Amino acid sequence: MTLERIMAGEVTLAFRRWRRPTVRAGGTLRTALGVVAVRSVDPVAVADISEEDARRAGYENTAELRHFLSGRPDGQVFRMELGPGGADPRVALRDEVPAGEQLSELLSKLNKKDATSKRGPWTRAFLAEIAARPGVRAAELAERFGLATPVFKADVRKLKELGLTESLEVGYRLSARGRAVLDTPGEGP
Repeated sequence: MTLERIMAGEVTLAFRRWRRPTVRAGGTLRTALGVVAVRSVDPVAVADISEEDARRAGYENTAELRHFLSGRPDGQVFRMELGPGGADPRVALRDEVPAGEQLSELLSKLNKKDATSKRGPWTRAFLAEIAARPGVRAAELAERFGLATPVFKADVRKLKELGLTESLEVGYRLSARGRAVLDTPGEGP
């Protein structure tokens, strides 16, 4: 898999055809294997891609890379220099059980998400449902809340950003941090 090869430092370039870049130099991408550092993003003419560039991108040769790029004929080709950027900080965050001021700040963030939601409070209810039904498909969980699956998943990602949930092969589970929030008196659903 290419991601594994990027994290191992074997693949150091990627080429994509976009109308506009979806990443920027100096940015990062969080993945299941850790953080990928995006070191540069530059437009490039397909004819200027060298055999060495193709190999650094994990292709046998430029013909194979050009075939990949031909799958989407519209847009500009971009050359990205990539490398491993470390562990996903959310992984360590999941195991941190907040207390005192840290717990108060976390609860305040959840209260703000609830207060600004057009459909009303949702954070504790989502956490409780995930705790009660770990490993259940997102579509089933979304249906219980009367939401479209993409809307539900976007909200769960907000909880994941705070280290409260963890994605599984199928569904989610609560992290130790998420459990601490649910176990806080007066903070349940």
